[in-house]
Amino acid sequence: MATTQPTETATGVRWQLTGTMVQACNCDWGCPCEFNSPPSKGHCHGTWSWHVKTGSFGSTPMDGIHFAAACKWPGAIHEGNGECLPILDSQATESQLQALGALLGGKAGGPWEIIGSTLTKVHEAKIVDWKFVEEGARSVLRAGDLFELELTPMTNPVSGLAFEASVKLPDGFISHELHHSSTRTFRVGGGLDYAYPGKDAAYGQFEYEGTLAN
Repeated sequence: MATTQPTETATGVRWQLTGTMVQACNCDWGCPCEFNSPPSKGHCHGTWSWHVKTGSFGSTPMDGIHFAAACKWPGAIHEGNGECLPILDSQATESQLQALGALLGGKAGGPWEIIGSTLTKVHEAKIVDWKFVEEGARSVLRAGDLFELELTPMTNPVSGLAFEASVKLPDGFISHELHHSSTRTFRVGGGLDYAYPGKDAAYGQFEYEGTLAN
């Protein structure tokens, strides 16, 4: 007989999320940061967005929620001194917003604990309407007037044909496989204020889990 895993334990609240992650940055195609090399321009302006298919945080369901971390660092990410603007989903309930706050705040593990360790400034989270059309290298997303991203395939400079490239990252903490594309549009506002069309973008699946300690 199947058993249900408890979501709250003596040590804390268990959580798990699966879905699609879409990212973009100011690096040239094939972001060197994925290979532990310095960013293309010496600094990193980038945004990760997560689109949850299934998930829970304790007893709170997280299915269908969108959220993003728009960030900038003066050098490579691991060198720190970064700032971040959390962008949350207006359709989220109060309990879901609290869960996202714990996750993005790095209190419950997952990739946000690592990202958070590199930040010195975190802006107040913005809650906006989201639009996400998942179409691989032609995906489109918009979060209010704060974040806009439209993907387009990379192109071969000789033939002009679409060029595909994927990277397997067995030790990746965001995704274990990223499919690269280019940005047709990539714009972030809210005080970070950058725009990078024609630069690197990627998308992949994620599967995270962890525990928020008591």
